[in-house]
Amino acid sequence: MKYDLIIVGSGILGTAHAYHAANQGKKVLILEKDNFPVGSTVRNFGQAVASGMAGRWFDFGVKSLRIYQEIQQKFDISVRKNGSIYIASDEDEWLLANELYQHHQTTGYPCNLLSKRQCLEMYPELKPDYVRGAIYFPEDASVEPNLLIYKLLNFIQEQKNVAFRNNTTVISCEENADEVIIKTAENEKISATKVLVCCGYTFNILFPTIFKNSGLIVSKLQMLQTVPMTNVLLSGNILTGLSIRRYESFEAMPSYKKITTPEHYLTLKKWGIHILFKQAIDGSIIIGDSHEYAPVGKTDELGFDTKELIDELILKEAERIVHFPVRKIARKWAGFYAQHPDEIFEYDITPNIHICTGIGGKGMTSSLGFAEYSLEKLFN
Repeated sequence: MKYDLIIVGSGILGTAHAYHAANQGKKVLILEKDNFPVGSTVRNFGQAVASGMAGRWFDFGVKSLRIYQEIQQKFDISVRKNGSIYIASDEDEWLLANELYQHHQTTGYPCNLLSKRQCLEMYPELKPDYVRGAIYFPEDASVEPNLLIYKLLNFIQEQKNVAFRNNTTVISCEENADEVIIKTAENEKISATKVLVCCGYTFNILFPTIFKNSGLIVSKLQMLQTVPMTNVLLSGNILTGLSIRRYESFEAMPSYKKITTPEHYLTLKKWGIHILFKQAIDGSIIIGDSHEYAPVGKTDELGFDTKELIDELILKEAERIVHFPVRKIARKWAGFYAQHPDEIFEYDITPNIHICTGIGGKGMTSSLGFAEYSLEKLFN
């Protein structure tokens, strides 16, 4: 059997391409090297926050949110349209929130400025001394990262006629006169008109030399999750002052380059820490996160354990923001994702063999919107 498109990698970026290709009537096969996706797509906060994006990634994020909702109405993929709030803790952060609010009066993306009193009424778990004000985006959504990709794969297999094969490692990919032949570790050969490699941060199997010279880096993130807290209610995605100082949407504001960094933020910024909270379906609360970086070929130097120093910095800052007992931790983990200075790594190996990876922290928010645009280029 010959496929129109083979996708190597079943994370959110590869699966998003499969979704749109199937919508176009193409015969699609997704190949996953592991038993199920275990990388960036399942090791993240599960926030679909177009509000944090700028430029074309904001547009892709808005489109992704619309597609998420369209799918959710047909098939439960764990999407909750419950909004995002960015809590400013000082005058600089409040200035950026006001500028972003003014910006979105021209884009039409709904948002509201909230006073300190309104923030505390909406989230009584916040400590009053932390809050200066906030900007709220009701259209943003949250997903369950340990569920979404599996549910989305089930949806596209059942309703979009996409083939999915796990435990299948692709070890070579070559283009002949009229087709591309991929070879698996089991020595099986499968043909397609086009192949798209969405390999996340796995760089040592297919085309390692290309990846070595790509400029891609890998970011390691640390996250923690509390025990279920049935007496705490935190609706939506809760982002705080360090997030305002980090996210692209605020970085694009006129005053961003003029703001100063308070001394108590310096150590946190050294480790790329910005404090996020998201309550899972079981009532537990995910807290994080941090960022450490390494280039291709040296990513294992980041280690796979979490650093106690970073966990302590995250929890200490979280205690400055909320009342509930953040140290009742049930589990900790590290997540990894690839990113590129050009925002994403796209590379044409041949006219019909393509690489698309390194979407960074934008994957959960923007992949479904970006993949639609990407496929138009892929199939002209």
